[in-house]
Amino acid sequence: MSESDTVNLLAILETCGKISQFVVGLSNSDEFYEDEKTFDAVLMNFINIGESITKLSEKLKASEPGIPWAKYKGFRNIVAHNYFGVDAEEVWQIIHTSIPQLEAEAKIILSRD
Repeated sequence: MSESDTVNLLAILETCGKISQFVVGLSNSDEFYEDEKTFDAVLMNFINIGESITKLSEKLKASEPGIPWAKYKGFRNIVAHNYFGVDAEEVWQIIHTSIPQLEAEAKIILSRD
């Protein structure tokens, strides 16, 4: 694995951890949305994940076809280009389903190197 891929996977891992930490203590999407700082911080970190995925080599992404790279990057585009139209419930669900999955996948890839 290239050094660049390692750096970007570590950034994804760190960002996933931040998102998970930011929502500790919130019990639902309404609380999440009402906490403006947390909501904004989480959305910014989704943008960061998308940027890191963009910087991953095509070789690495092709070697992990089970990971929905385009889906993660697509969500970054939704957040970046339709910020005020982002659905808090959808983000809440992604935080609790996709983020742990992406974090686990990044750890697995990094452990192989």
